[in-house]
Amino acid sequence: MTRRVAVLTAGLGRPSTSRLLADRLATATVDSLRTRGEQAEVTVVELRELAHDLTDHLLTGFAPPALAEALATVADADAVVAVTPIFSASYSGPFKTFFDLLEDGALEGKPVLLGATAGTARHSLALEFAVRPLLAYLRATVAPTAVFAAGEDFGGTADGALSERVARAGEELAALVAGRPAPARADALAVPVDFESLLNRT
Repeated sequence: MTRRVAVLTAGLGRPSTSRLLADRLATATVDSLRTRGEQAEVTVVELRELAHDLTDHLLTGFAPPALAEALATVADADAVVAVTPIFSASYSGPFKTFFDLLEDGALEGKPVLLGATAGTARHSLALEFAVRPLLAYLRATVAPTAVFAAGEDFGGTADGALSERVARAGEELAALVAGRPAPARADALAVPVDFESLLNRT
């Protein structure tokens, strides 16, 4: 079975440390799934590229095509890797906005691996008191190990410790996914939504 892994990254730079961490977490997950006899298809959602679409959706109630595709990618995935930079001791605005715009129940029971980056390790607890509670509220099944990386964790002697955390987190996410039945894929044309209902959405 081929598993769909959605990688959601909210880094603002190009390249960003959030994307670097997200790629490493995705690779660790794919490698662990492979050892369990399962293949994985990875799709990356860069929220930096959807910043205007996120605002448009908030103001109009309608998702532009690229954002609609990104929301569907996450909703239809077997697992999600979600990484945010930490600003003012919490997740970034685009990261939170994306989850606000997901349909109710889209993450219910879905395995999610959390990661975060910041300039210094002083922000590491934000994963536990800000990011994890958000996903718990959305009823996702969050992997036990969340991975935080400060700038000094990339390269040098600290990179080995980061690699160990990444490998453990990827193994945990793969364990949550392997053997599970594939989620039902939504068919957008199966149940048409009448125009009045669309107008009444807030």
